[in-house]
Amino acid sequence: MTVKQKSVNAIRIISSEAIDKAKSGHPGICIGAAPVAYELFADHLNFSYKNPKWHNRDRFVLSAGHGSMLLYSLLHLFGYDVSMEDIKNFRQFGSKTPGHPEYGTTDGVEVSTGPLGQGIANAVGFAVAEAHLAALFNKPFYNVVDHYTYALCGEGCLEEGIGYEACSFAGTQKLGKLILLYDCNKISIEGNTDDAFAEDIATRFSSQGWQVIKVRNANNLASVSSAITKAKNDKERPSIIICNSVIGYGSPLAGSADSHGAPLGAEKTAKTKDFFEWTEEPFTIPEDVKEYCLNIAEEKCQKEAEWNRLFAQYKKAFPELAAQYEEFMSGVKPDFKNIDNLFSFAKADATRSTGGTALNKIASVMPNFMSGSADLAPSTKTELKGKGYFTPENRKGCNIHFGIREHAMSAICNGIQLHGGLQAVCSTFFSFADYMKGGMRMSAIMGAPVIYVLTHDSIGVGEDGATHQPIEQLITLRSIPGMNVFRPCDGKESVAAYVSALTENNPTCIVLSRQNLPQYEKSGLKALCGGYVLDDCNGTPDVILIATGSEVEVCSGAKKLLEEEGVKVRIVSMPCIELFEKQSAAYKESVLPKAVKARVCVEAASHYSWYKYAGDNGEIVAMYTFGESAPAKVLFEHFGFTAQNVADKAKKSIANCKN
Repeated sequence: MTVKQKSVNAIRIISSEAIDKAKSGHPGICIGAAPVAYELFADHLNFSYKNPKWHNRDRFVLSAGHGSMLLYSLLHLFGYDVSMEDIKNFRQFGSKTPGHPEYGTTDGVEVSTGPLGQGIANAVGFAVAEAHLAALFNKPFYNVVDHYTYALCGEGCLEEGIGYEACSFAGTQKLGKLILLYDCNKISIEGNTDDAFAEDIATRFSSQGWQVIKVRNANNLASVSSAITKAKNDKERPSIIICNSVIGYGSPLAGSADSHGAPLGAEKTAKTKDFFEWTEEPFTIPEDVKEYCLNIAEEKCQKEAEWNRLFAQYKKAFPELAAQYEEFMSGVKPDFKNIDNLFSFAKADATRSTGGTALNKIASVMPNFMSGSADLAPSTKTELKGKGYFTPENRKGCNIHFGIREHAMSAICNGIQLHGGLQAVCSTFFSFADYMKGGMRMSAIMGAPVIYVLTHDSIGVGEDGATHQPIEQLITLRSIPGMNVFRPCDGKESVAAYVSALTENNPTCIVLSRQNLPQYEKSGLKALCGGYVLDDCNGTPDVILIATGSEVEVCSGAKKLLEEEGVKVRIVSMPCIELFEKQSAAYKESVLPKAVKARVCVEAASHYSWYKYAGDNGEIVAMYTFGESAPAKVLFEHFGFTAQNVADKAKKSIANCKN
């Protein structure tokens, strides 16, 4: 048996042993796809285990994230900081080897995967980033950005709609340095996939503009290597390599769904070892395999050394470009104070417009934005003016036509963001945020600071009706840990939303209106506290009106009515609950003093966000149903978002406090 084959078998056995020890996991793909993954790592993937974040490394995404032990075994063999003790702690609390790959937890894991299809879309994002940065920085004889993106998937990733969306986009964009390795074993949890997934994958991908390569037997390392080489040589089309494999190959459960999602167990693992002529003690790698794989890893580190020498020469030849490249990759942010007229908004305007103005002003001094939309940029106002569109003919374009592919858009942006060097922005109508929730959740899990611009933010959408009027979306996004949700009331708060998004290490949703809103004298960077006193009274207020977005204007009208009756009113703008909750107890008390129990919370969305702030004696003016189709003014009156109704609720709250 060759040392290469022994290395493949080591991956199979160590994966199975770790899954047995954990008493949970997915051995089938780890055993069946081991030859494909090994061949990629050993003979094609450029990486540096000594510097896992080397800028010009190839990216590998395990889209079929349930096969995480396959990846951990590879990382262990090729020198990464994944010890055998880590492997023994597979799926245990606090380990480097969680049940699905987690970005930031394990060196060599480029992105968190598990929800099927997400990884394919992330890989597309990596490929977009590589192509864009290469166009910006490469010069003849100086290809400082020059790497491939590989993803390994199974049937499940291709059954998911997000996989179809992402692959269609990739084919249209001719992302030739994207290579998808399809572990085709025709098995899922419920059994053979023929009952649910019988389409001709080769024809499907060919029709989407992909090069299709077939490997009849995934156990044939030479065939796998030849296929990867062929894929790398076609720079005009992304490539899918269909690798026909047997799930759980060599085990008593080979070809069976029973090997997919449960440990083999001691008896079946022993028989698997017999099949592969494996005689080592548990969790032991043969010395010749260790030496062979580490020698390969050492050789690959030379690629980084070569790149470092190339970049040193590049710095001498193109010092300004090199400095900009280093700024891009280090994530340097602009000095917002030096951006002319950043907070200047002269007239009433929709926050989608003021947000677009803010984005373009910041982009004028921060050239590494990439902004895309689900076919809605003219409405969401997120086009970067004068910066062109990213296309096969214009890789320098900073705008992206994602097409009507919201779910893939969010996941592709995660890939762009995590590649390094770029700031991803994507936009759609707020009601369609539901379509990209999976990718948004992954942004939050990974702490990937993607900016989501969500316009047409309430029943103010009007005549489009209930299908297009977001109601439950705000509370849905606010419930995601690590997601900041900004709903600005004017232009200066829109700027603050972008400043926050670019300084916080987590994703941000910027939720913007279609209808015009006034500009407030006292708004601005105070919004970075999440909530603040926008308009106050003399002395202790009798009632506090708390609102976000367009409803701040309603509260301003209510304040005037109440003051005519001698009621002292404080208006609190609360554009970002998440940031407000991070403030000190003293600050929160200064804005919402506990002694003032008369309160009215006003937001043209679900009421569930507001009970904490309303308290026992407060009132909430919000949505308790879906919307209707009618002009916005009619709807605001119908659902009670009027100055008079808010004033009446304020008086009721004051009366409640006296009873």
